Amino acid sequence: MVILVLNCGSSSIKYQVIEMAESGNSLLAKGLVERIGIEDGVLTHKPTGKEPVKTVTDIPDHTVGIDLIIKAITDPAHGVIASLNELDAVGHRVVHGGEQFKQSALIDQSVMDMVEGCVDLAPLHIPANLKGIYAINELLPGVPQVANFDTAFHQTMPAKAFLYGIPRRYYDEYRVRAYGFHGTSHRFVAEEAAKMVGLDFTKSKIVTCHIGNGGSVTAVLNGKSVDTSMGLTPVDGLMMGTRCGSIDPGVLNFIHTKEGKSMEEIWNLINKESGIYGLSGGLSSDMRDIRAAVEAGNQVVTEAEEAYFYRVRKLVGSYAAAMGGLDLLVFTGGVGENGPQLREYVCKDMEFMGIQFDSAANDGVKGQDKVLSKADSRVKVVVIGTNEELVIATDTYNIVSKLGK
Repeated sequence: MVILVLNCGSSSIKYQVIEMAESGNSLLAKGLVERIGIEDGVLTHKPTGKEPVKTVTDIPDHTVGIDLIIKAITDPAHGVIASLNELDAVGHRVVHGGEQFKQSALIDQSVMDMVEGCVDLAPLHIPANLKGIYAINELLPGVPQVANFDTAFHQTMPAKAFLYGIPRRYYDEYRVRAYGFHGTSHRFVAEEAAKMVGLDFTKSKIVTCHIGNGGSVTAVLNGKSVDTSMGLTPVDGLMMGTRCGSIDPGVLNFIHTKEGKSMEEIWNLINKESGIYGLSGGLSSDMRDIRAAVEAGNQVVTEAEEAYFYRVRKLVGSYAAAMGGLDLLVFTGGVGENGPQLREYVCKDMEFMGIQFDSAANDGVKGQDKVLSKADSRVKVVVIGTNEELVIATDTYNIVSKLGK
């Protein structure tokens, strides 16, 4: 079964074409459409085993962007399928599924209606996700579509973990609660890391750290998410590239009083001007730039990096306490996979928790799946690459297979 996986943002579309079979899967192509609605849009198409192809043209909307993708994957020279008849299904990343979706779902009108009902929960993301679904409806009518929800894996969290300490009516009337994100990634790396170390995923205590420009930590107990650091929105939890993470709300009121900032300005401040970027004095949100400044002796940036690392370490400990122990600690995401300093900081002197960290094994490891704990460590530590697109393709395959497609 050949599946097109789409991840639609407000002005971009990431995609992969994956051939799924019971015997295994293979990546046929991947690519990125950028600058949708902006002059000189760009399609970068990377077919496996062939040279990348870049196309620069105006891309006024998502329908045009997806049409470019379809033409690229069926092109006689650099395509990966002979015709659209070979495309069996489309899987979509949908950022928010509210409380309605606890797993991926075949898209029909009722699903569309429920997704549209989640717009208030993710006003920047859901409209873009919907545009991708509408575009496929228009361009490939009749091709089955499946929605994979970022929030679905976390729908097993108990009320004690997702309720906020505000008047109950806000949950009862508006469903204001913690939902969590990166669920597809947390689910994938927890399962794969458990396999790496020979751990029964359904009888285990795992903490997964997805650390990138956005970041979150999840407690996975016996195969289910029981707590996660992001909340109603992705700004909660860890300090991130430009997001502040958990903060005393009084700070925001103080800034409003001192500088007269509007709610919109404060929202922009905590989402786009804070995190490692803001705390480093506006140096960068890229940890490679941060690391270079630290190595050059910049004290302000050194303090910012340590604050960034510290919050990850603190959450690992709190989630181990919440689960009553820990069997496996997993790092993934751009920083998690490529930041040995982060992993060292989080795991150093954690013998009291059963972590015997192998600093030599960790040193210099970037973009490599590897066990980073010593052989006699009771708690295993693993770094592993995430693959959200493969999870989406797998769910799509499993759902569409039942249709007899």
